[in-house]
Amino acid sequence: MIIAVEGPSYAGKTTALRRLREAPYMREAVFADCYVKSIPRAEDIPRPATTSAAEQLAAFDTFMSIEADRTRHLVSHQGPVILDRSVDTLLAHAYALDEMYGFGVHDVARVRVAGLPHLRPDHTLYLDAPADVLASRRKAAGHQAVEPDYFLHDSAFLGHTRDYFCRPARTPIAAEVTIVPSDGSREENAALVQALVGLWVAA
Repeated sequence: MIIAVEGPSYAGKTTALRRLREAPYMREAVFADCYVKSIPRAEDIPRPATTSAAEQLAAFDTFMSIEADRTRHLVSHQGPVILDRSVDTLLAHAYALDEMYGFGVHDVARVRVAGLPHLRPDHTLYLDAPADVLASRRKAAGHQAVEPDYFLHDSAFLGHTRDYFCRPARTPIAAEVTIVPSDGSREENAALVQALVGLWVAA
């Protein structure tokens, strides 16, 4: 069983994944880190706000090479596989930039995904936190509540990436997407994620 945890930065994924790692029923699980953690040098991480369709496709290809490695290592695992983000992250990002800048990349990327090795989640949990909650958590972590250069909390970007997961117009790669309200405390949100995953693993 492949389960992905998705959501915007500061939605509570790290806390939820920590709780899952500690759960007794997850002893046989393998956890795969977010794509950016697989890139050794920070300067090699593609920029979130690309400036052209070509740059966005290049970023997509960079992350899909990491996805190929994840697939190779995890596809034969017999226990649960937990992904910190999945290919739907990449497609949601492309969709958002298409809507904002008219790149026209999402459909191209989706066709590419179909022909490339990737892990298709059986279940995806999308942690859905409002923009004001995300800003408050970012501020509590020692960052400014609003930063013009923090693209991942740009209101338009947040709205479009949410639409990808929460509206039926764009169908994610995951077989099933469950929207998890994430406006409570991080521990409360993590407990809900833990409960849902526990039901799926036990089924």
